[in-house]
Amino acid sequence: MSDRRRWTIVCLLMFGMLIAYVDRANISVVLATRQFKDLFHLSDAERGAINSSFFWSYALLQIPAGFLVDRFGVKAPYIIGFLLWSGVSAGTSFAGTIEQILILRMMLGIGESVVTPASLRWIRFNVVEARRGLALAVYFAGTKLGPAVGATAAALLIESYGWRAMFVILGLGGLVWLIPWIALVRNDDRQLEAVSARSSGAPVLPFSAVMKTPAIWGVIIGTFCYNYFVYFSMTWLPAYLVERRHLSLNSMGLYTMFSFGGMALVSIFAGWAADTLIARGGDAIRIRKAFTIAGFVVASSEVVGAMSSSTSVAVLFAVISLAGLGLATANYWALTQTLLPGAAIGSITGVQNCASNMGGVVAPLLTGWLKQVSGGYSVPMQAIWLFLIAGIGAYIFLVRPEYAPKLTTAAVPQEST
Repeated sequence: MSDRRRWTIVCLLMFGMLIAYVDRANISVVLATRQFKDLFHLSDAERGAINSSFFWSYALLQIPAGFLVDRFGVKAPYIIGFLLWSGVSAGTSFAGTIEQILILRMMLGIGESVVTPASLRWIRFNVVEARRGLALAVYFAGTKLGPAVGATAAALLIESYGWRAMFVILGLGGLVWLIPWIALVRNDDRQLEAVSARSSGAPVLPFSAVMKTPAIWGVIIGTFCYNYFVYFSMTWLPAYLVERRHLSLNSMGLYTMFSFGGMALVSIFAGWAADTLIARGGDAIRIRKAFTIAGFVVASSEVVGAMSSSTSVAVLFAVISLAGLGLATANYWALTQTLLPGAAIGSITGVQNCASNMGGVVAPLLTGWLKQVSGGYSVPMQAIWLFLIAGIGAYIFLVRPEYAPKLTTAAVPQEST
């Protein structure tokens, strides 16, 4: 495969993830509007449940989706999932009850469940380690640009046409992405995996062996804590900016775009910088771990803005903290692949992405409950800081080479084929 084709597909994967995030994030903008809240008579806890419901199915299906792409490859499952989630997103425009919205959000999670396992599997077998940080940074930029684009586009469309038309336009508009996917991507990742296994001479790690190691549990805890903040920002940040900081809907969309757009840019820079240091002879695990921890540290500055009475200070630190977390974005995913080189990548990606999206389950629900019982946003924002500190601890004390499974033929039983 030529470099031009390879990086074109990496960018295509980024746009696929961008579209997925637009379709999962647009509901948070709708929930910040007075019209929608009054139409469905929503409490804060119910808003939290609606924001969370996508992740109920999405998180639980990450491990099965990983096994699916390991078994059947990435191309066809991605096509099927894309068609399903686009149709469901557009169909949300017809919802008339809270129950229907909850069901549609869970169906959206089913359709999108294959995206990350499939994308990371393709990158694992088509991009070498020395360039993988940049590839992952470009890919995960879609997870930041999606909310940035989605919040802005949803706000504009709601203002111009109403929330029902917004779901139709954004849901069906993304289907054009399937044309280059079908044309450019080969269904050969299983063959590439077999060639890689033969050339390395290393045994494949059984799934059970990986799950017994402290390193994978450190990854799971750190991933959950990282994404608790991300999914708070995706689901409740619009409402926080409108209700607590009294921004207009369009201003909210603009500042949300700055926050996630900044995260995307920092993520690409950090992926490139880590790759450069590794190419110069640096230890891949040490470098990617340092970037990951640095991202958590900068993100912890969120609590400064949350406790300030100044709207300008609050908005500034909302942008700085989320953008700073971009230092970790590509590197914490690449770190997992470096620590676990012999594991079935779809399955391990499924485990990590399950942990990631459990943050999407917990953050909206816990935020809604904490806001309802405390009467404001201060306590929910302080909770974010505690999760970020826990994530730093997980990467410092558990995600270590000596706690990773060892690729030895004596330690790993041979599996029949």
